[in-house]
Amino acid sequence: MENAQLINQHRDPLSIAESWMKEGRHVALATVVETWGSAPRPVGSHLVIDADGNFHGSVSGGCVEGTVVSEAADVIASSKPRMLEFGVADETAWQVGLSCGGRIKVYVEPLG
Repeated sequence: MENAQLINQHRDPLSIAESWMKEGRHVALATVVETWGSAPRPVGSHLVIDADGNFHGSVSGGCVEGTVVSEAADVIASSKPRMLEFGVADETAWQVGLSCGGRIKVYVEPLG
């Protein structure tokens, strides 16, 4: 059981964020804060991103991660959080592949 807990800690985006910050990396955390309809990930899902574009976790099952990672780079550089919204009525959502019929709001904040 102890090994399973250790493995889960290494996969948990919040643990990864803490580890990366201890290494001196600049980090942002993206969190799903609202969903409507058919959303790929539940509220509370996390994606951690560093200034080099490395990331761990998921906020959308892959369909908007690239855009969130890109926005996170701006959040890290500016130290200012952002609210992102993706949905089928949004042309950007179709461009990034969110065609699941739902809408998600993702809060991206700098850590550290």
